[in-house]
Amino acid sequence: MKVTIVDYNSGNISSVINSFEEVAKDKVNIEVTADLNKIKSSDKVVLPGQGSFKSCLDALNNINGLIDTLSEFAITNKKPLLGICVGLQMFADIGYEETETKGLGWISGKVAKIDNQNGRYKLPHIGWNQIRIVKDSKIFHNIQNDTHMYFVHSYEFIPKDKKVISATTDYSSNIVCSVEKENIFGTQFHPEKSDKMGLKIIDNFINL
Repeated sequence: MKVTIVDYNSGNISSVINSFEEVAKDKVNIEVTADLNKIKSSDKVVLPGQGSFKSCLDALNNINGLIDTLSEFAITNKKPLLGICVGLQMFADIGYEETETKGLGWISGKVAKIDNQNGRYKLPHIGWNQIRIVKDSKIFHNIQNDTHMYFVHSYEFIPKDKKVISATTDYSSNIVCSVEKENIFGTQFHPEKSDKMGLKIIDNFINL
């Protein structure tokens, strides 16, 4: 089995690579590339994202054919894809970070700034916070409710269809921190920085 981590120049993804390699051991081939043919031939794809919504979308658009290839992989061929942090946010139709930016449109919704209630909550939301699992998601197999995960973000994904939400976290309001729609999975938190439970989520995705 081949799992491809998409490297599209969106910041440092070394911790994502290291975590997947640690979990995969020698059982699974982990490839790090933006090569379209290699993505097409993968069994699963991981879409990381660091920085702003706009900068990540610009970086995807800068690689000719990449967005179409990812859409074919996830939407047409229904193969498993995991988006992490901004990788999840890009599933949305639109984002409002820096400027209004069109998203991938895979899961209808928007990405907006977290309401910090006039400064009562610091932004970015950074550090460990509990997640509340709200639906039986495949990537939460053997993960307990109220487990702590590691977050770094100032913007949140607000999906139109609440049925896609698999977990929330409480920071200023109920923030969506995980989604699942058929073969598409996303986490707002960083499983690669969330210790043993984060590695378990990676393991669950690899073993889907």
